[in-house]
Amino acid sequence: MQAKAVLRGFRMSPQKVRLVADVVRGKRVEQALAILRNMPQKAAHEVYRTVASAAANAENNFQMDRDGLVIKTIMVDEGPVMKRFLPRARGRVNTMRKRSSHITVIVDDGQEY
Repeated sequence: MQAKAVLRGFRMSPQKVRLVADVVRGKRVEQALAILRNMPQKAAHEVYRTVASAAANAENNFQMDRDGLVIKTIMVDEGPVMKRFLPRARGRVNTMRKRSSHITVIVDDGQEY
């Protein structure tokens, strides 16, 4: 059985968030939370919250045992991009792309129903 949690519109580049997500993919939930708690990256805090939310959903909605949960899937997709303009020399302009991410975490207890 699986439980899921999604964080949408997190204002950080998906490339940076994927570096954190790759560290905990496939690990047990308790081990992943311990790793994320001690990582210095800003993205680690949001990934921590999403993994904890998926574990809480599994526990409360599907009565799964928290100790047996494993992160089956963790995906970081690109969210909407805000385009801003930056003035440059000689009246020109460059585009700044402020990227955002969607984080999806699916936890599994390893049992088939």
